[in-house]
Amino acid sequence: MHLRSYTTPMATTALCTLIRHTSAFTPVARQASASLTSSSPPPSSTSRRIIHSLSSSTKSSPSFQSWQSSLFSTTEEIDPGIVEGTNLQVLKYPHPSLRAPNEEIPMEDLTGPGSEISLIAKEMFLVMYATQGVGLAAPQVGINKRLMVYNESGDPKKWMQESIMVNPKIVEFSEAKEWDEEGCLSFPDMGGDVERSKWIKVEAQNLKGKTVKKKFRGWEARIFQHEYDHLDGMVYIDRLTEDGRKEVQPKLDEFIAVFGEGGAI
Repeated sequence: MHLRSYTTPMATTALCTLIRHTSAFTPVARQASASLTSSSPPPSSTSRRIIHSLSSSTKSSPSFQSWQSSLFSTTEEIDPGIVEGTNLQVLKYPHPSLRAPNEEIPMEDLTGPGSEISLIAKEMFLVMYATQGVGLAAPQVGINKRLMVYNESGDPKKWMQESIMVNPKIVEFSEAKEWDEEGCLSFPDMGGDVERSKWIKVEAQNLKGKTVKKKFRGWEARIFQHEYDHLDGMVYIDRLTEDGRKEVQPKLDEFIAVFGEGGAI
C-alpha cells in the first residue's frame, strides 16, 4: 500500500487554519480543505493534491517546509525490479493472483522465526521497503495465502513498528467513516480517494500461532483495511467513486493492454 498524504486531527486543524489565512491557495484548494473533515465523497484529484496549489514562495518558506514534512508523505512509490535478498516482486494489475482466493495458513505452519511463513514475511518486508510502501499483502507477490505485513512509518530503520498478520479478520468496524487518497503498489503512478472506517477491531495469529486482538485507528486502520481487501481478492479501485474510477480508467486500460490475455479485471 502507498498513501501519498494523510492528516492527523491536529494537522487537519493546522491545514484549515493555513488555508483561511493565506491567499496562496486557489479556490479549488479551499474546497479541498473542507473535504478533509467531511464524510461526503471528495472532490476531484486536482483538489486532492492541495499541496501543489500553494505558491512557490509559500512552499519555499522554512516554516512551511517544516509543517509540510510533518503533515504529508511526499515520497512516491517506485518499481525496484529485482530486490536483493528475495525473488519476490510486486505483481501489477491485472495479474490473476490479485483476484484469486487466498488460503488460510494452517497452525502447524506457524512455528515462529525460521518457519517458511516467517521467511516469506521477511522477504515481503524487503520488497515493501524497496518500493517505498507501508504495507504489502501476500497475493501482491504471487502467494495466495492470508498473510500481510506493514510498517505504518514506511521506514526500515523503525523495525519495531513492523507488523505481521496471519489469517487476519476484521471483527468490528466503526460506523464513522473518512475519506483519504490511497495508492497501491500493484497500481503504479495512480491513486484515488477511498472511504474507510475510522477504527476497526481485528483478530489474527502471530508467527507462533498465538491469537492477537487489536484495535486500530486512523492511519494504521486504513493501512490494515487496504491490505485486508487484498486477502479477499479486492483492490482499492473497487472502492473508488464513479468519478474516481473514470479518472483512473485510462491508466487501467494501459495496464490491461500491457498484460495481455489472461488478466483478471
